[in-house]
Amino acid sequence: MSGLDVATLQRRLAEFAAARNWQPYHTPKNLVAALSVEASELLEIFQWLTPEESAHVMRDADTAHRVTDEVADVLAYLLQLCEVLGIDPLAALDAKIDRNERRFPVPENP
Repeated sequence: MSGLDVATLQRRLAEFAAARNWQPYHTPKNLVAALSVEASELLEIFQWLTPEESAHVMRDADTAHRVTDEVADVLAYLLQLCEVLGIDPLAALDAKIDRNERRFPVPENP
């Protein structure tokens, strides 16, 4: 999978949508709604699993395939939302980690 990066994937998603004339439907509201639905579909897989079962979910090929597909759907809608809103997702995450490091400093040893 070398050669993959966020910009390339966003471009592929945009080209996919453009070829099907889906851009009018890719509003921030619709993309956030779709993102929520896909995240819920991912949650559904884990809903009734014990913590131990959830830690080993990728051991079953069918379940692993479902998890992988839902993760891809969540990421696809998130990347499309970032593209529409002009958000650099990697820069946003980097800045958020910086803020969290300041907000939640490493505890000092007693």
